[in-house]
Amino acid sequence: MTERRYAMTRSRAAGTPQRLSREEFCRRSGMHPELVGRFVALGLVQAVRADGELRFPPGQVAVVARIERLRQGLGLNYAAIGLVGDLLDRIQELEVRLREGSS
Repeated sequence: MTERRYAMTRSRAAGTPQRLSREEFCRRSGMHPELVGRFVALGLVQAVRADGELRFPPGQVAVVARIERLRQGLGLNYAAIGLVGDLLDRIQELEVRLREGSS
């Protein structure tokens, strides 16, 4: 008797990043499509155009959550959120370098 194996996920070409449709991204992030479009226009969220539609890397869902935390927790406007987000990313990068250097 031969053993059968079935793929549990859809296969895609190696190196091809998975992207979420706008609808799926809005569902996962809990955001209205117009607000997501505004975030993309402001450069707060990364997206690419594929076949005329916006596609989002799955990691951008966490970016939207951070935007909302900064907006609600600190009352920042979207321009300030972009600056604070960049600073937080830079701090994280420097902390990683520091940990790698002290190992």
